[in-house]
Amino acid sequence: MTAAGLITYTAVAAVLTVTPGADTMLVIRNVIARGQRAGVVTTLGICSGLFVHALLSALGLSLILARSAEAFTVGKLAGALYLGWLGAQSLRRAARRAPPEATLPRAGDARASDPARSWREGFLTNVLNPKVAVFYLAFLPQFVGPRDPLLPTFLALAAIHATLGLVWLSLLSSLLERARGWFERPAVRRALEGVSGAVLVGLGARLALARR
Repeated sequence: MTAAGLITYTAVAAVLTVTPGADTMLVIRNVIARGQRAGVVTTLGICSGLFVHALLSALGLSLILARSAEAFTVGKLAGALYLGWLGAQSLRRAARRAPPEATLPRAGDARASDPARSWREGFLTNVLNPKVAVFYLAFLPQFVGPRDPLLPTFLALAAIHATLGLVWLSLLSSLLERARGWFERPAVRRALEGVSGAVLVGLGARLALARR
């Protein structure tokens, strides 16, 4: 890969990273529901999913999703259902009236002590999105030179994308944590839960209707 190609890839990956989507909304949802730590761990799950897509693309398995209508449909419906389920959880919390003394989880709080759940949500949201798989299959090969080893190069490109995602989404989690006093207002928290839930459901519906 040339230096110019690396710079171009990093710039495009950075734009994709900061563009709001399912990953961003999931991090916001989890910070609101379980605190900053949950947001960071969710981000780690999301970034882990990128390496799965890079591996599958390098092995050519993503080609099945790109060329098989049935496989793409199954993949997108699985991802859509998962996003819809996560969104429905947020909508249910938004509809439930919290006691006035309810606060966001803090470090060490039992409500924030389930990192496996946060990581799993981030990982599955990313891995179950067939559009990411197809994007990696179409995008990454453009930055692989004729003499570059395919798998190591794909994984290196995924590492760049993951690093950008980790920095951006962790920063977002930190900013949300700093606004804790505002989020702890019951009306504000319920409104944000409702918005994030509705957006996740909408993104799930959009994925379900997506074409290759």
